[in-house]
Amino acid sequence: MSRKQTPSEFLKQIIGRPVVVKLNSGVDYRGVLACLDGYMNIALEQTEEYVNGQLKNKYGDAFIRGNNVLYISTQKRRI
Repeated sequence: MSRKQTPSEFLKQIIGRPVVVKLNSGVDYRGVLACLDGYMNIALEQTEEYVNGQLKNKYGDAFIRGNNVLYISTQKRRI
């Protein structure tokens, strides 16, 4: 039987891993999770911005304000 984890535990585990951050506006940011705080403010590295599934911009580092975040999920490593 696997142990259930809290969202906070999950977020601590995925620091340094590739993630997808979906905003309330529908825009996706994909990059490596550098850090986040209790307000869900997120710092990403190697960030790519996707609008309607299309790559729009690439950023080195990006900061996303927590109140804009709909969800965070892990993604498979890019080759």
